[in-house]
Amino acid sequence: MFKKIPGTKDILPDEINQWQEIEAVARKIFSLYNYTEIRPPLIEEAALFNRSLGESTEIVQKQMFLVKNKEDLYALRPEGTASVVRAYIENNLDKKGLFVKLYYTGPMFRLERPQKGRLRQFHHLGCEVIGSTEPSVDIEIISLADNLLKNFGIEGYKIKLNSLGCAKDKASLAEGLRKNLKNKIDKLCDDCKARFEKNILRVLDCKNEACQEVVRSLDWKGAVLCPECDAHFKKVREGLDALNLNYEVTPYLVRGLDYYTGTVFEITHSALGSQDALGAGGRYDNLVAQLGGPKAGAIGFAFGMERLLLATRTQGHKDTSKNLVYLITLGEEAKKSGLKLLDELRKEAIACDMDHENKSLKGAMRSANDAKAGYVLIIGEDELKKNTVALKDMASGEQKEIQRNDLITELKKE
Repeated sequence: MFKKIPGTKDILPDEINQWQEIEAVARKIFSLYNYTEIRPPLIEEAALFNRSLGESTEIVQKQMFLVKNKEDLYALRPEGTASVVRAYIENNLDKKGLFVKLYYTGPMFRLERPQKGRLRQFHHLGCEVIGSTEPSVDIEIISLADNLLKNFGIEGYKIKLNSLGCAKDKASLAEGLRKNLKNKIDKLCDDCKARFEKNILRVLDCKNEACQEVVRSLDWKGAVLCPECDAHFKKVREGLDALNLNYEVTPYLVRGLDYYTGTVFEITHSALGSQDALGAGGRYDNLVAQLGGPKAGAIGFAFGMERLLLATRTQGHKDTSKNLVYLITLGEEAKKSGLKLLDELRKEAIACDMDHENKSLKGAMRSANDAKAGYVLIIGEDELKKNTVALKDMASGEQKEIQRNDLITELKKE
């Protein structure tokens, strides 16, 4: 018997309704903010991620699924931002208007050790705004993330905020961290010893408790911003304060990918354990130009779908019942009539199904309950003679007889 690959998951029918609900809510909220959907391919040139994420990042070094095809090297996408920027440039979206607001959802792939909240195939729900460096965009992006979580029914999360400043500020930040860590290298894990040389800011992202203790012990205040970046970050905080949005400035928050500059943020939830990030994002004002496009400020974020679902389940959210009408027919003539009735209901956009297994009335009622039906219709010999249908409300248990010609009106009213 074949089994799924470790780190992947079958999304089964009894779970899919929760996925669809989150996606439906997200589409509605994104539309309120005037975002439109984009769907880049799952596979890209590996060089795209090497260039955008950085050769020394853990994703590029250890986690990319690579596909060799003759002389070409491809990668299953490990994140969405680079693909969206590539699509923006290649399809000349800047020629139609430099400023665009895009969202996406779909699977991502990282070759890492599977654990709670971290899979090899996982799903992101994210967005990108390209074409502006204004603080108002930062404010909108962060408030959008907050609004999405509220509409998903998730509570108890924390929004952590920081600014890395411009490229010069970020280089100064790395140098300051290197000076503060140089006498503590022996206390770091092996990965962080390598990061000290190649990408020192990644040390701040390490989940190893010993490394976190070293970071907490540093006499170091984080980034020192130039006047322009400091003014930008101040406007972002003022805008979030004006919206009464709760956040905490976290000087050690850096987001380890090379393309981040300026505002960065992370949203965490204690219910997720050590992998506590629901989502994260930030500015990447230099990436579009680095990949061959115009000079264009940009910012975005992504939520992990699996982590959103973990958070909703820990708060007692349950799969909601379908607004489904379930038909039970008793006898061959009733079944013929029932098939016509189902067709009529579906043409009126009423979701419905029926017993296809010739079960007894009691067995068919159990099937209707398993299907989370809101209502059951019963047609037997008596109902055929009187041209009626028995309608049962599954929540209240109330059952009444309805004229066949009045059924659709009655169901829409219910």
